[in-house]
Amino acid sequence: MAWQGNVAAMPVQMQMYYQGAGNTTGTTTGSQGEVAEPVVNFLKWFYHFIEKREIYHVENMYEDGYYKISDFYFKDKPWPSPEVVQGIVEEKDEACIFMILYRELYYRHIYARLKPTLEHRFDSYANYCELFSYLLTAEEPVKIELPNKWLWDIIEEFVYQFQNFQQFKSKAGKINDEEKSMLRDDEDNVWKVTAVLNILLQLTEKCNINAQLIAAKKGEPITEEIAGEFGMKPIYAVTGFFSLVGLLRLYVLLGDYHMALSCIEHVQFKDKDMMALVPACQITANYYAGFAYLMIRKYGNTIQLYQHILGYMQRTKQFFQNRSFQADDINKKNEQMLALLAIASTFCPLRLDESVNIQIKEKQGDKVARIQHGDMAVYDDLFFSGCPKFLSPVVSENPTSPFGSSGPRGLQLQVFKAEVEQQRLIPTLRSFLKLYTSIPISKLAKFLDMHENEVRCCLMAFKHKKRSCKRRQYRSTTMDIDFYVDKDMVHISDTKIA
Repeated sequence: MAWQGNVAAMPVQMQMYYQGAGNTTGTTTGSQGEVAEPVVNFLKWFYHFIEKREIYHVENMYEDGYYKISDFYFKDKPWPSPEVVQGIVEEKDEACIFMILYRELYYRHIYARLKPTLEHRFDSYANYCELFSYLLTAEEPVKIELPNKWLWDIIEEFVYQFQNFQQFKSKAGKINDEEKSMLRDDEDNVWKVTAVLNILLQLTEKCNINAQLIAAKKGEPITEEIAGEFGMKPIYAVTGFFSLVGLLRLYVLLGDYHMALSCIEHVQFKDKDMMALVPACQITANYYAGFAYLMIRKYGNTIQLYQHILGYMQRTKQFFQNRSFQADDINKKNEQMLALLAIASTFCPLRLDESVNIQIKEKQGDKVARIQHGDMAVYDDLFFSGCPKFLSPVVSENPTSPFGSSGPRGLQLQVFKAEVEQQRLIPTLRSFLKLYTSIPISKLAKFLDMHENEVRCCLMAFKHKKRSCKRRQYRSTTMDIDFYVDKDMVHISDTKIA
């Protein structure tokens, strides 16, 4: 299996590495057995480029070489142990930044391709703490440079491994006695929710990322007075921005939607600079922000975000298909957002882009039709199809406590179903109101087969549910029509054009 690409255009040392891949005749022996020569070459050059801070070559080797070597040599087994790699690159200090970064890749590969043990989970957390401590405790900005994609993957994987650990602890019946003993003896509170949140918050504060985003929104240049000494360095500013998205994701998983949205208060989702640095970050931010808006009844915001990002994903579809390790995740997010967009559209019927509308009809058309015919059970299917895997900040050894057998996900579904039930008659009411400029409540009651007092309550619910509170003490509406009640008459204003 030979490497693809323009080998002749690369530096000589890179040509040696790429031409060597797939050639297993040469090996190096370590504690895990023999390491193929192309892997040894890769590790040595990777170490060299990171130490010399040659960001272009680091980016190529990370985004191309690492994944290809993983597919070819380590599809169903781990990379060489950190101890073996330390000997290969002839590095005496196991705490050097290359070894920290290699261990991050080593454990990430285990999570992605194999089944991590409890010891792997503990060691990976310790390594992340060491990596973030390297950035946060430095008296002056560190001199290392890393690709934006790698920085995003570090933050995303950090949150994912926390999520995975909480899910692992919640399955008390599948944990053996030795693992239970290790968890009880855990004095460092590994993967504790407050510790994870604290690390992400420190990364955002280290570079004054919110102050930078406020200045950027105003069109002001980013100066050292605004960003600080650390914030002027790309590795800190970019990591800080990605940490905001990590906080957004984490708070959504914990069910704190207002706090999640406060983390990205100053983020511009159509920003061509920060938000567009890594496509996967852009998709993740839009997905979790859109879901948070949905859960606090800001359906118009959900529709706006999802229309934008689904259109972007459609345009860049070929880009992700060429990266098989990303394609599955991107396709899953696409399916989830279409399901959630179908829900938001029933509560707030706005005009959708044609391309997005076609996708909804293809993927969720039958469910949307069932909703229109009054089948409320479809909301459960759409919600479970689109929602993330929620977490509990406190894990009990009793699998039925405190959320019941369905866990945090079931609790969030209950909250959502209560909202659906409260809005059950609103689509029907809206359809009648759109036909008139004014209508007596008595006549509307006959159409709905309800008592007049019940219609008044329904009209009040319509007003309430279609308004959402903003932080500046005023309210915004998600209605495409407006009306007011004067004694026994409902007066409807002109329909807004969405």
